[in-house]
Amino acid sequence: MSEIRRYTGSTPLPFSRATEAGGFLFLSGQLPLDATGAIVKGDIAAQTNAVFDRIEESLKASSASLEQVVKATVWLSDLNEFAEFNEVYSKRFAGSFPTRSLVESKLVYGVGVEIEVQAWVGQR
Repeated sequence: MSEIRRYTGSTPLPFSRATEAGGFLFLSGQLPLDATGAIVKGDIAAQTNAVFDRIEESLKASSASLEQVVKATVWLSDLNEFAEFNEVYSKRFAGSFPTRSLVESKLVYGVGVEIEVQAWVGQR
């Protein structure tokens, strides 16, 4: 059986930033936060870029990268913003697209987007 490794975050909230198990890295859902932890309230493109910045930060802290992401789950608070969201999403994954689910949902703090990813890191 493989070992489970948890990567804690800097917030006092009761969850891990990421958990590694069975060759996969599971990231907690990422909100549009800036580097100081403040909510980014800009348009959906600005919020999506902020989410990707946090995802890349979490992946790097776990010795992984966007190229290793195999699954993404996306929540948008307004599906009318899908085209703008998708434009940023396409650029950030640069053609190396994971499988994806996307739904419309009311989100915490009134943000426009949340993304959760899983990455393949192999047995290390």
